[in-house]
Amino acid sequence: MARFLLGAIEKPELARPSLPEILRDTGPQEIGTGLVALIFSASGPLAVILAAAAAGELSAQETSTWIFGAFLGNGLLTALLTWLYRSPQAYFWTIPGTVIVGDSLTRLSFGEVVGAYLATAVLVFLLGWSGLIGRIMELIPHTIVMAMVAGVFLRFGIELVEAAVGSPLVAIPMIALFVGLTMLPRLAALAPPVAVAAVVGTLIAIADGQLADGIFDDGILASPTLTLPEFSPAALAELVVPLAITVVIVQNGQGTAVLRGAGHTQGVNLSAAASGLWSVPQAFLGSSSTCLTGPTNALITSSPLRERHYATALVTASAAIVVGLFAPAATGFMLGMPAAFVSTLAGIAMLTPLRNAFMAGFSGQFSTGALVCFLITASNITLLNISAAFWGIVIGCFIAWALDHYPTRARQN
Repeated sequence: MARFLLGAIEKPELARPSLPEILRDTGPQEIGTGLVALIFSASGPLAVILAAAAAGELSAQETSTWIFGAFLGNGLLTALLTWLYRSPQAYFWTIPGTVIVGDSLTRLSFGEVVGAYLATAVLVFLLGWSGLIGRIMELIPHTIVMAMVAGVFLRFGIELVEAAVGSPLVAIPMIALFVGLTMLPRLAALAPPVAVAAVVGTLIAIADGQLADGIFDDGILASPTLTLPEFSPAALAELVVPLAITVVIVQNGQGTAVLRGAGHTQGVNLSAAASGLWSVPQAFLGSSSTCLTGPTNALITSSPLRERHYATALVTASAAIVVGLFAPAATGFMLGMPAAFVSTLAGIAMLTPLRNAFMAGFSGQFSTGALVCFLITASNITLLNISAAFWGIVIGCFIAWALDHYPTRARQN
């Protein structure tokens, strides 16, 4: 019975950490890195939710409930699976999927979108539980997946440069602190460079009057409400397949590649099954599909102590739960910060993950396919309501097959 219920979902390989072990492994580095990972998720990605909600003319209550579910719900899932597997697994919401939903909300009711969420959740769960998605991902070379990750992460590096030029008062001190502390490993162990840069950037923004007014206008504590689903053929046809592809291949593909690149064993079927199953209750809160996020996991695993990455993920999860409970206030504060602060913080935090993605994507086989995948992903095009990352993988694999002798070498991988 247990085997049937678990299906093809990968089982834990490591012993679950006890509370004393968690406390032992949670030092300044883990706390700082975990909070930075959460700040990243509570800034740019949060703005995507607000843009989608505005496009659908959702009420303040519906928008607040969406954000409540996105943080608290995914924080709970992150904490649970990170503890069960003693491995970092940060689950949040699909950003490309949220963009797709925002466009659909201009034509569909919120209830119809919620119905599509539920249908997508069932499909994604079955792909993971059956093991089908695992077999599909085995056919895609790791170098092409990492080239896709590099294409997604590239914008963080570019936006860092733009912030330094456009808003030097905020960006330059943050960059200088990051570089200076990184040069001193012993000091960096006590004062994590990215976290210190975040604190200093916040103080500069406040002192310079760049923090927007009215950050608590929408309240402080969350008061969620449920949205009942409507199952319309139009919504199902428009959203289910693009959302499922975005979750299981684009987003989970990124997250899995990042975690494996950092030395962790991440199950592809587990990621899909968890994303699908957890998206069911999330749907009633209006939250877009859950996924294994790439950038946040890259930040969590950026510290050198791999055996403590799980503790960093638990810090991120705990902070996400708090943000969910105080969704209106947290949202107001993060959106009140200047854009240069967010761009600089994300950019310096993503330097190591971006470097690692480039090295993994272009240091092995299928270099031509990896290059094409990177270029298409970085172009940020959208075809058939599906984001560039998916098309980068598809066309990159085709080019690898045509020019890099893909079938033979793929079997050797």
